[in-house]
Amino acid sequence: MALRPDTVRGFVGSTEETLRRELASEQAHMDLVYRYLEVATKSAQQAAKSGQNIYHSERDTWVREEDTTALFERDAFAFQAAKRLQLLEKEHDGLVFGRLDLASSEVQYIGRIGVRNEEYEPLVIDWRAKAAEPFYRATATRPMGVARRRVLKTSGQKVTGIEDDLLDADAGKDLPVIGEGALMAALTRSRGNQMRDIVATIQAEQDEAIRADYQGVTTISGGPGTGKTVVALHRAAYLLYSNRRRFESGGILVIGPTATFLNYIERVLPSLGEDSVTLRALGQVASDVLDLSATRVDSDEAAALKGSLRMKQVLKRLVSMPLVHEAVGGLSVTAKGVVVKLDAAELARIRKDVLTRQPVNQGKDAAEEAVLKALWAKVPEDLGLSEEKFRDLAMSAASYRMFMQSWWPSLTPTQVLARLGEPFVAEAVGKDILSEEEISVLADSYKEDSWSVSDIPLLDELYELLGPVVEEKDGPDDLIFLSNDSSVSELVTVSDVLDAEDAWEEDPLKTYAHILVDEAQDLSPMQWRMLRRRGEAASWTIVGDPAQSSWPDPEEGGQALKDLIGSHPHRKFKLTKNYRSPAEVFDLAGQVIQRVFPDADLPEAVRATGVEPELDVVASSELDDAVISKVEELTELVSGTIGVIVPKSLRPRVEGLTKRLNQAHPGLVGGHARVHFLTPLESKGLEYDAVVVLDPDSISHGTPAGTRLLYVCLTRPTQRLVVFDVDKPGAWRV
Repeated sequence: MALRPDTVRGFVGSTEETLRRELASEQAHMDLVYRYLEVATKSAQQAAKSGQNIYHSERDTWVREEDTTALFERDAFAFQAAKRLQLLEKEHDGLVFGRLDLASSEVQYIGRIGVRNEEYEPLVIDWRAKAAEPFYRATATRPMGVARRRVLKTSGQKVTGIEDDLLDADAGKDLPVIGEGALMAALTRSRGNQMRDIVATIQAEQDEAIRADYQGVTTISGGPGTGKTVVALHRAAYLLYSNRRRFESGGILVIGPTATFLNYIERVLPSLGEDSVTLRALGQVASDVLDLSATRVDSDEAAALKGSLRMKQVLKRLVSMPLVHEAVGGLSVTAKGVVVKLDAAELARIRKDVLTRQPVNQGKDAAEEAVLKALWAKVPEDLGLSEEKFRDLAMSAASYRMFMQSWWPSLTPTQVLARLGEPFVAEAVGKDILSEEEISVLADSYKEDSWSVSDIPLLDELYELLGPVVEEKDGPDDLIFLSNDSSVSELVTVSDVLDAEDAWEEDPLKTYAHILVDEAQDLSPMQWRMLRRRGEAASWTIVGDPAQSSWPDPEEGGQALKDLIGSHPHRKFKLTKNYRSPAEVFDLAGQVIQRVFPDADLPEAVRATGVEPELDVVASSELDDAVISKVEELTELVSGTIGVIVPKSLRPRVEGLTKRLNQAHPGLVGGHARVHFLTPLESKGLEYDAVVVLDPDSISHGTPAGTRLLYVCLTRPTQRLVVFDVDKPGAWRV
């Protein structure tokens, strides 16, 4: 394997005896750390047990005030002890991963959590601590007082390997330097089905982004393979370490494009000692208020339409459009033989006035009050009715009650959005906002029997416009005496009354202290609005690359991001090194993207493999056999995972391909197996040892958005890329 210049600094060869001696020395320190780890574990167990014993009430029937305080303290005490114990147990594997030999002859070990001896001297420094920064930021040109940086490879409690970087040749002239360098060793290892943390090989520019201040908005940009995602996840762990009270209580929300992507990254944060972060795919974000999620993807046309800000106005019209048409008779009430009527225009004015002040579901009482006042204003004075008597007459009429129930019912977002499937409704609310073709696309998209990922922001927007459903307050009859088996409490406190009142209008929308958005370039303006509702007072980390955007209108998406940033503090970080793609693969991908995006951020690939991308042309009738043969060949050439990226036009073939491969090689495809078939959108953020891309022209469609998506596909492999054009060389080829 050839290496790009300046990738690996000069190093000294080592004998087997030197390696054995260094491994033994590191193992001795590892054993010491785990002995103290065991002491800390027992201490945490004892703390939890002591908390239960000390704060225990001896009373079986009722509890004194001082006992309740003690019980609360006991629970808090035990919780903190148990939490620390869980963390210590979780970090039992791979606890120590780094060592610094300083020019001052001091030695420091870096690990996933800090461990100290009985004198409170550090045996291991937490990787997020300020003292650990030189491990990530020191270079040969700026050693920061570091002579040698060492990365330890471990299996459980055993040290299995060493990778060294000599940073200060003068200060480290007597130090042995072993291996090819930790970064190169990490880059060349095979990929599995889940992302690994890079805590041992974080680079200086990555570390700077990880440790940035939390206030305001932090944007991290960079081309494919620069580690944007894993840097952002390490940033989440760092924020929890440095501002735990704020972010653990307020919560951190991590947004990814798909459930497949979240499955890929879900182990990174737990491996760093953090499990208090919420991960959501875009189709899951609004599950707090909707109690549903989505994975289905709309057609490109429908998705682009539903993501546009124009839908905001369409939805406002939809909410304002009642379920019954006021023009059919309006509302008539008879009082003492006199008919009092409100026509359609008057009812529409009342509806508009109420909705300017309150959401639909909270405005029902105000709407009814306005209707009764408008009716009373039309009652002749000589009728001899008081306003109270007239109200009683009107509200007792069955026709009035039926009208109000149908004119202003309690509505859910799904009930309202489903109405767009009726062509006349879509036309009425889309007129002068959408074209006739767009109205047709919108209505047709709701013929499906499930919600799409693009529907979720619309449903969330409707929840904002409608408000929570207000339940009827039909309480039980007053009771004078309670039976022995009654479930009604004998004592009603002020707290009970307030809780009961609040329960009718409780808003389940969940907000967070920090929101981390990955693949941000793909978000539509409506999706940005959905996220902003959950981060009104949040700080943000936003990660993306415009050149990889699948959103067809990057300017509209970019404006949504600018609106989010506003006047908040804003810091930018740009990652410039491609650690994933071999130079041969990225050179091809770079030429493809520059045809439609000349200003694309093209990071420098830090390594080359000597293996050029394989570009083949296969007849459509022979494609299945060619794919199976190539996948079988790749299983021998690479030891990790293989991704086969299939455009929508070829999706019907996937089931047959999967079946044939699993028949020949049981368990080869699917789940946690080595081979995965996926769509171009599903490949976002993922990486494989080898990638097979089928029919690139069907992916690119000859459009800028399609070419950007093809660019994503071409940059997924870490070792080998194979491309199959169908029937003839594709127009995508440079």
